[in-house]
Amino acid sequence: MKYDERACKFNMDTGCVELLLRDGRMISINCTGVEDAPDVTMSQKSELDYLIYNDPLGYADLILNGDPEKYLKTVTGSHGLED
Repeated sequence: MKYDERACKFNMDTGCVELLLRDGRMISINCTGVEDAPDVTMSQKSELDYLIYNDPLGYADLILNGDPEKYLKTVTGSHGLED
């Protein structure tokens, strides 16, 4: 999938990252649904929030093409109480 980088944003009204594909289709990622996964810790939610607000295209790419679990474990590390 090829993205139109200019048309990727977080919509605060819907709580979704909206991504326009180059072929004109739109994808809407429900951020609350992603963050409410049972194994997501508070520090991981903070990292996802950072991406949502500061790099929505990076967030969309992570969710659609990446390995969010591996990314979050690498970025947030181990914090004892949250494991």
